[in-house]
Amino acid sequence: MKDMLDRLEERRAGARLGGGEARIAAQHRRGKLTARERIELLLDSGSFEEFDMFVQHRCTDFGMAEQRVPGDGVVTGWGTINGRKVFVFSKDFTVFGGSLSEAHAQKITKLQDMALKARAPIIGLFDAGGARIQEGVAALGGYGEVFRRNVVASGVVPQISVIMGPCAGGDVYSPAMTDFIFMVRDTSYMFVTGPDVVKTVTNETVTAEELGGAKVHTMKSSVADGAFDNDVECLLQVRRLMDFLPANNREGTPEIPSDDDPTRVDLSLDTLVPENPNKPYDMKELILKVVDEGDFFEIQESFAKNIVTGFARIEGRTVGVVANQPMVLAGVLDADASRKAARFVRFCDAFEIPIVTFVDVPGFLPGTAQEYGGLIKHGAKLLFAYSEATVPLLTVITRKAFGGAYDVMASKHIGGDLNYAWPTAQIAVMGAKGAVEIIFRADIGDPEKIAARTKEYEDRFMSPFVAAERGYIDEVIMPHSTRRRLSRGLAMLREKTSETPWKKHDNIPL
Repeated sequence: MKDMLDRLEERRAGARLGGGEARIAAQHRRGKLTARERIELLLDSGSFEEFDMFVQHRCTDFGMAEQRVPGDGVVTGWGTINGRKVFVFSKDFTVFGGSLSEAHAQKITKLQDMALKARAPIIGLFDAGGARIQEGVAALGGYGEVFRRNVVASGVVPQISVIMGPCAGGDVYSPAMTDFIFMVRDTSYMFVTGPDVVKTVTNETVTAEELGGAKVHTMKSSVADGAFDNDVECLLQVRRLMDFLPANNREGTPEIPSDDDPTRVDLSLDTLVPENPNKPYDMKELILKVVDEGDFFEIQESFAKNIVTGFARIEGRTVGVVANQPMVLAGVLDADASRKAARFVRFCDAFEIPIVTFVDVPGFLPGTAQEYGGLIKHGAKLLFAYSEATVPLLTVITRKAFGGAYDVMASKHIGGDLNYAWPTAQIAVMGAKGAVEIIFRADIGDPEKIAARTKEYEDRFMSPFVAAERGYIDEVIMPHSTRRRLSRGLAMLREKTSETPWKKHDNIPL
């Protein structure tokens, strides 16, 4: 019996070495952790239970019969993050460059199936060179099996992808269908075709970093939701994110005890909005002062900065936050901001996370670039996302809410449950000056008349009370009481139910 146990430990030790000590050392020289080191850092100490440690590929072509490594380039299993169950796969670059084979794919699909049965999140750590060329269509078939399960799991359990090295070719599409993607600066990149293929086909000379590095995907393409300086920081931030997310679409939002008084007032909010309506202020200051302990996990911080999205807690329970940012483009809605917020709203709705929306929006961004870029359809995505959401929707208008953007930003008309406004709120079709120049076009040559008409328009429409008189605003509130109002509103709406007509699925304007 002892011999058998010794052989088991010997085989385990061999599997844990992956591609061997030399390749592990090379991985470390690149500033990267190994697949197993990443799992150990991500999960609670000692919680990891591994599956399929001894699986090997079955390929015999091109000399592969003599090259077999236990695990076949991916480590799979489950463990806990702060005591909550998660399933993890981590690609091992030291084994065949982490490339995907048929057996490699079967390990991942087995994990995906098990996660769905257990209704627990799936976290994928990517560091791989794509499909294993020696296996041809068998590898491509493996990708397809993984992709299909990504779609089945979407909206059922959270799926998070962490890009910690190369992620190319077919490998990029699985992360693209997950809920969140995070990258590591300088050591990770994503692209469908690499620099060499780009050079051959388009004659462009570009580096891997320029083509698909973390900066590109967090600032330009919006493929990634965040980037961090190294493996350690990235994995610690994923742990932090997981504390905000429910395990599945039925569990409800996690609740973490907080000593932050839900009735706390912050008198500084009474002077947050400047007297000059054209002067910017930082909407993040409001968010941090309203949520529990100033803890806010921002999503896509570097992309479309004119809108802010992220997770926070109020009275210990997770909420999604969407907020116009007056510091960037005056908080205007453009195509990028609309897409960013729409995807976030849909995630929150899929997982029963209430949404708090802070509004200061002067409208949609005008111009040929926006119209040619499909602003109408992109703006409709955000409108569609809010309109179909059945989670509690709480809205606070702090200053401007002009034109169609007023409707789109979780207004009462498209399903807002509780809609509050600060006394500084201005709700109108457009700004006073533009409105007067249209209504009283004949008086444009008379500055005194225009000034009088502008004041008349401001007195009549540039306040929250016209909307409040019609019930479009439930209450005009004092800014310092915003946290208390939101806390009580969320508690009141905790058991909200919503009836919608049967349909196979909607047809969002993608």
